[in-house]
Amino acid sequence: MSTPRHYEAEDELFLVVDGTLPMQFREGDREVRPGEFIIVPKGVEHCPRTLTDEVHVVLVVTKSTVNTGDVGNGRTVTREACL
Repeated sequence: MSTPRHYEAEDELFLVVDGTLPMQFREGDREVRPGEFIIVPKGVEHCPRTLTDEVHVVLVVTKSTVNTGDVGNGRTVTREACL
């Protein structure tokens, strides 16, 4: 599993609009297809992947959720950048 992440206090909901979203978990992978969603409970390590060039996903999280979870890197968006 490459770059797994998790959130200590928030669940995440991934709704796939187009494409297929493979979600890697330590206990096994799940594929989420268009029109389907998956809820990742707080504290569960996961790693969303892609099988195609693009996957269109609606991600529902709380306002305080950091987009890269417990991993800080160049893709981390700070709260100030969103205001």
